[in-house]
Amino acid sequence: MTINNRRLLSFFGISAVLFLLPFFSLQAMTVSPVRLELSGDPGTSVGGNFKIFNDEKESKTLYTAFENFEASGETGSPSFKPSKEGLASWITAPTSIEVPAGESKTVDFAITIPDGTEPGGYFAAIFVGSTPPNSNPNELAIGSRIGTLVLFRVNGDIIENGSLLEFATKDKKKWHNALPVNFYYRFQNSGADRVFPKSSLTINNIIGQDKAVIDANATEGNVLPGSIRRFEVWWKSKSDTSVVPKSQPSDLSFLDSIKYQWNNFAFGRYTADLRINYGNKGDVATGSFAFFVFPWQLILVEVLLLLIGFFLIRFIFRRYNRWIIKKARS
Repeated sequence: MTINNRRLLSFFGISAVLFLLPFFSLQAMTVSPVRLELSGDPGTSVGGNFKIFNDEKESKTLYTAFENFEASGETGSPSFKPSKEGLASWITAPTSIEVPAGESKTVDFAITIPDGTEPGGYFAAIFVGSTPPNSNPNELAIGSRIGTLVLFRVNGDIIENGSLLEFATKDKKKWHNALPVNFYYRFQNSGADRVFPKSSLTINNIIGQDKAVIDANATEGNVLPGSIRRFEVWWKSKSDTSVVPKSQPSDLSFLDSIKYQWNNFAFGRYTADLRINYGNKGDVATGSFAFFVFPWQLILVEVLLLLIGFFLIRFIFRRYNRWIIKKARS
């Protein structure tokens, strides 16, 4: 799997990026991959494995733990919860793992799916940490840990249901002075398994020409079942290579504002059309939002220059005509 620089974020960062990271590090201990996608039928057992790398100069004993996770808020960040039910309770793995200094260790695990389990998505993390499991719930165990996500699908007739709840520019702002224009949309997953929205944003001008077609889920974020996720998208100038561009600063001087608007130019009324493809059946959700880009400082200067040019040319022609008339009479 190819490593993309913009995906090299910490494991506890934005889950959209977290779901894609093939490798992460914590205190010279690393685990790979950080995401496993598995599936199985009710009443069967499914096996898997991951690797732990010890880059330290001494041997390490690590201990396993399993926790379910769900979406926390609308950012997509995961919330981990120990549980005696769900996927976390189906996983078995070695209780302790010895990883020699400078070496790696493959950890095998098994997932036993109970009979009668409802088809759909189930989500857990397999953690390995420096602290043994605490049998006393009244005591706090302190230590560091790393882990891999397990995105598991129980096969069967899975209900798929999603909807676009909201789509607009940030703060529903209609007027902008320059690019970038920041959009957001909120997608709800009411189905039984995670959804990966394949989203595109098309910007059209007032005569219907496509000015830009933008990947509206560039981080390839998932929406977990029973949750709402907010995505952000930017229409930016072609020269802007930043992943998350900055809007025009509010404290720019008049001349600096003109320069900024020149480098990030757009003018007129635009319509942003959002199209979301999701689910195995090719379901589609759409949304539209109209907005304006009016770089008034730049337009004001251009109008003044045009007026100055007009009156200057008019003055020159008048002087020229007077000179011609005077010469003809002489």
